[in-house]
Amino acid sequence: MEVSRILEEIDAQISKLQQARALLSGTVVKVGKGRGRPKGSKNAKATANAAPRKRKISPEGRKRIAEAMKRRWAERKKQSVKVTSATK
Repeated sequence: MEVSRILEEIDAQISKLQQARALLSGTVVKVGKGRGRPKGSKNAKATANAAPRKRKISPEGRKRIAEAMKRRWAERKKQSVKVTSATK
C-alpha cells in the first residue's frame, strides 16, 4: 500500500472520530476545507484593502478608439469584398 493512500485513510478516520466526538459533546465541528482563500494567506490582506477603481476614458480617447475601429472594420470589409469577388 502506498504511503499517501495510508495517510488519506488515517485522515478519514480522524475526521470520523472528530465528528463522533462533536456529536457526543454537543458541539458542532466544521469538517473539511472551506471555500475560498485561507485566512492566513499572503494575498488575502492585499485584496481586502484594495478598493476597486473605475477606469475613465477621456472624450478624446473615446473618439480615437471609435475612429480606429471604423478604420479596422473598413479594412475588413475591403478584404471580404476582394475574397468574395475573387472566388466568383
